[in-house]
Amino acid sequence: KQYGPGHTIFRVFTIIFFIVSLIALIYAYFVKTDFSANLLFRMFMPELVCIVSFFYGRVLISTIELLPAAYVFAQIMYLIITNRVCLYDITDSGIDSLVESGDTGFISFDLKNNFLGSNETAERIFPELKGLTVDEKITSKKLTELFLPWIEDFKKDENNDKHYFSRGDKTYLIDVNDLFNGKTKRGFQFFITDDTANQNYIKLLDNYRQDLEKQVEEKTADIQEKAANLLDMHNRLILSMAVMVESRDNSTGGHIKRTSEVVRLLMDEIMKDNRPGLTEDFCKNIIKAAPMHDLGKIAVDDKILRKPGKFEPEEYAIMKTHAAEGARIVHQILEGTEDIDFHIIAENVAHYHHERWDGSGYPEGLKGEDIPIEARIMAIADVYDALVSKRVYKDAMTFSQADSIIIEGMGKHFDKQLEKYYIAARPAIEAFYQQMNDESENIA
Repeated sequence: KQYGPGHTIFRVFTIIFFIVSLIALIYAYFVKTDFSANLLFRMFMPELVCIVSFFYGRVLISTIELLPAAYVFAQIMYLIITNRVCLYDITDSGIDSLVESGDTGFISFDLKNNFLGSNETAERIFPELKGLTVDEKITSKKLTELFLPWIEDFKKDENNDKHYFSRGDKTYLIDVNDLFNGKTKRGFQFFITDDTANQNYIKLLDNYRQDLEKQVEEKTADIQEKAANLLDMHNRLILSMAVMVESRDNSTGGHIKRTSEVVRLLMDEIMKDNRPGLTEDFCKNIIKAAPMHDLGKIAVDDKILRKPGKFEPEEYAIMKTHAAEGARIVHQILEGTEDIDFHIIAENVAHYHHERWDGSGYPEGLKGEDIPIEARIMAIADVYDALVSKRVYKDAMTFSQADSIIIEGMGKHFDKQLEKYYIAARPAIEAFYQQMNDESENIA
């Protein structure tokens, strides 16, 4: 062989590159802390062997060309170095470890639902995956019934990305996501985690909640029953007081029962009209309060209350005090009750049922809508019963006569707006009184 000047230049450059690389390795060894000394040595050895083989190969062994063997040695060393360097990428090595043998299972499918692969954790959970190969269609009925519906649900709405799967005593959370290659969507990825502990905790809480709700329901039912019994006893006590008061008045026998029924018939018509402000509870409270309207008569002297004739002016003035006295008694009886609405209605009924629309009533002389609506309704029932009932000082009027007086009093004695309800209830009211009269005649 004959070598020209270029061969000499090549040798010079080879020596220069060797020296530069040697300086770089020495610098890395002493200055750079993120380089392995072992790797630096392995990087230097292939280069040293190649240089020695290039310059002194023929001198050492004249019959064998050592340089190709040096290149093969260098390749082997570089493969060892590459394999080792992969361990230094904490992110990739960590992810690879998690994917392969971590607690999370991974299963991938392409956009055509072909199987792309899974890790060992997923195969432990779904042993059916072990028989699948990459790019194979899912043929197992079990897998088809599980994964394909989950994929379809996710396609329709990406919020449908979580499902639960139970096998044995384990419950797994299946999280469906898009599988991307860079920014390109290539399929679907399933993340599978053991959610047994969470589900058992949720079941424990749910069972505790159900037991607690059951106990609360039982306690509530018991309290409601006791409250209902107490309320019933309370109402009976009030009604008994009203009957006791009525028994002292020899001119109003059955007045409480009759006026209460008239109020109920009037309220039935009012409730049909859905009048603003008059709720169903409000209407029921008026009916319940009606028997209490004359409780104040308990404070009126028997000489006046049981007088067999018309009152003298001074006697009538004392009798009129029963309205304000009734309000005071009702207030004391119902003080502290939780049913504030009923308390107010009952007190107003007792206090103002003798007030007149034109302001000529008692005890306060209220006029128009200053009179509570419950008292205005009670006034119609109270006067109607007084008209059609026999008293010691008068005979009972006919229904026609009583009706004429009530209608004539609309806008004067009574609230004109209540007239239509009275007219609508009149047939039922007359039927009720006729029934009461027939029962009285049969008893007689």
